[in-house]
Amino acid sequence: MSKYQFILIPPFRLPDQDKFTVPAYSEPADAPKIQRLLNSEFVLPHLEDVDWDLHPGTEPLYGNWSVETREEFAYATTTRIALVREACESGKYNGVILLGGGEPGFLESREIGRECGVVVTANAFSQMYLAILLGDSFSIIDIEGVHNVYYRDLVRTHQLQDRCRSIRNIGYSLPRPGDTDPDTLTAQCEAAAKGGYSIAVERAVDQAEAAIIEDGAEVITLGCSMTFWLMPFIKDGLKERGWDVPVLEGYTAAIELAKLMVNLGVNASGLTYMGARPDRYRNKVNI
Repeated sequence: MSKYQFILIPPFRLPDQDKFTVPAYSEPADAPKIQRLLNSEFVLPHLEDVDWDLHPGTEPLYGNWSVETREEFAYATTTRIALVREACESGKYNGVILLGGGEPGFLESREIGRECGVVVTANAFSQMYLAILLGDSFSIIDIEGVHNVYYRDLVRTHQLQDRCRSIRNIGYSLPRPGDTDPDTLTAQCEAAAKGGYSIAVERAVDQAEAAIIEDGAEVITLGCSMTFWLMPFIKDGLKERGWDVPVLEGYTAAIELAKLMVNLGVNASGLTYMGARPDRYRNKVNI
C-alpha cells in the first residue's frame, strides 16, 4: 500500500455529452479513471507512487456548461464540498486534490480536511505558492473574459497580489449557450496534439513571453484547467526563444504539494481553518 491515499475531485461533470463539451469533464461517470483524467500523459507520472481514485464529479446545478462566472463557481462550491466531506469522513484517504483552475470550495474544503486530518490542495493555490519558491514573481496565462476577473480574486484571496505580475489571456472562452464560433479551445488542443498548427499555442507562448518582458514575470502559471494542456508547449516555446523559466500547471502542482504535506506530517493551521468550537482561540484577530 502506498503512503499516499488520494482522491481527485473535479469541480463538476457535464451531463450532456453532445453540447458544450470540454475534455475529461464530459466523459461518462463510469468511464475508466485514466480516461477521465485531464492531460493524463503528463499527470500520470506524478501518480505512479499514489493509490488514487478520481471522483466522477456532480452535474452542475446551473446548466450543462463549464463554470466561468462567480455565480457558477458558487454553485460548484456548494456541490463539491459535500463530496469533500464524504471523502474525508470515509477514512480511505489522507489527501484530497481539488481539480479545476478556479478551485471552487477550496477554503471550505481545507477546513473540512483539517478537521478530519486529511490534507487538501487545489490548482491555483498550489501553482502560485510553488511559483514564489521558484522565482520572485509570476504571471498567469488564462482563458478570456470573466474568468480573468474571477482569477484575479483568487490571487487576492491567496494574498499574492504583490508577487503576481499579470493575468494574460489567449482569447478563448469555454463553450456555453449562445456561442457560435466554430473555433474552440478544444479544437485548438486537438490540432496541437496531432502536431498541427494551433493559434492557441502561438498566443500562449506570445503572452508568456510578454509577461516576462513587459510585466517582469519570472515564473509562468496557468489559470483555467482547460489551459493546462498548454504547459509543455509554453515551456518548449519559451526555451526556443531563449527563456529559461519554470512553467507550472495545476494538477501536477497540487498532487506534489499534497505529497509534501503528507511527508512532512503537516496540515492546514487550526487557527487559519478554525472549527466551530476549538479548544482554544485568541481574543483578537489581526488584520
